[in-house]
Amino acid sequence: MNAKPEKDLRRTVDILFRPARVAVLIDGCYWHGCPQHYIAPKANGGYWSDKVATNRARDLETTRILTERGWLVLRFWEHEDPAVVAERVVAVVNERRPRRTTGAS
Repeated sequence: MNAKPEKDLRRTVDILFRPARVAVLIDGCYWHGCPQHYIAPKANGGYWSDKVATNRARDLETTRILTERGWLVLRFWEHEDPAVVAERVVAVVNERRPRRTTGAS
């Protein structure tokens, strides 16, 4: 998926759960500078280091903006176990999902 949480934002997230107001982002190790796996290339190292630093700053800004607007932002690295990530997302979404109330008969 690739969704805009809000129409006026020039930001997208990977997975969006609107009713629960949960935004999920899966950050690539290379493009987002994973501390475990990112290795700057030897060719044009300065350019790529600057690019990744800009991406990381934008990641922080995106998280801040969405949080200020009432979203819960979940970020994961691409190398994380998908089953563990899915379990965490399901738990958070279920916790935040608006509950339906049934009328008394």
